Amino acid sequence: MQKPILILGACGQIGTELTMELRSKYGAETVIASDIREGAGTLMQSGPFEILDATNYQAIEDVVMHYEIDEVYLMAAMLSATAEKFPMRAWNLNMNSLFNVLNLAKEKKISKIFWPSSIAVFGPNTPKDNTAQNVIMEPSTVYGISKQAGERWCEYYFNKFGVDVRSVRYPGLISWKTKPGGGTTDYAVEIYHEALEKGEYTCFLAKDTKLPMMYMDDAIRATISLMESPAENLNIRSSYNLGSMSFGPEDITKSIQSHIPDFKVIYEPDFRQQIADSWPSSIDDSAAQNDWNWKPRFDLDSTTKEMLENLRKH
Repeated sequence: MQKPILILGACGQIGTELTMELRSKYGAETVIASDIREGAGTLMQSGPFEILDATNYQAIEDVVMHYEIDEVYLMAAMLSATAEKFPMRAWNLNMNSLFNVLNLAKEKKISKIFWPSSIAVFGPNTPKDNTAQNVIMEPSTVYGISKQAGERWCEYYFNKFGVDVRSVRYPGLISWKTKPGGGTTDYAVEIYHEALEKGEYTCFLAKDTKLPMMYMDDAIRATISLMESPAENLNIRSSYNLGSMSFGPEDITKSIQSHIPDFKVIYEPDFRQQIADSWPSSIDDSAAQNDWNWKPRFDLDSTTKEMLENLRKH
């Protein structure tokens, strides 16, 4: 039987969908959602919720003890574009929240942690195509620096204290259910909304900026699949590369135009272009394939179909 799970940052783009999926899988009362403020109605009505600051160790410990939490999914973070505007706030949130859960596990108060890393750990000197699991990183953003430091600490706590911490490097994520939260790949969600609402979109990245992307259903499946894998199968305790598809704004535009022929895009790159230019264009995730049988289900065209159909409905 699944023991109680706590999700920190449950109201964010990934957290919302992860919470709903875990609740449908393990039962609503088993999954305790938490965030610094309340989220969407459907999330709030679907099961237990706690107002919780992920940087407050004592507050997290109180909730862990109260619900007898076994696993923690730490989804609270400040993303790439927002973090560039508030560097120290981003660093404090991204790092202190991680130390809080690592230390709870070290003290045997919880037994398993999921912590998301990102393609932002890679930097301008990383080989761009089919980026390998272990390569030069040198991230050039606050978000990337915090994620790379986090990976090193996760591996350290595993090696030094036996903490069962698991992680994937998420690519850009596409979802119709929740609004994006200040990332550099947000254009790939906004573009579908604008295509339906206005028939045109002003893109903040250049048309040929190819980045690794993933449909949210695949990201949630990968996350839960990793957490359900036997510990002895896992050879990486920093963070697994996770791949699905790679495309640029021009590719997604053509994919949308096959459904909405008159759709137009204007390109006006801003400060996010420099961030995108420092990231890989495609990912080698063979370690995830080998260790826990990772396989994506969605490509660009099936993602476009899902996005447009669901946004029209909702």
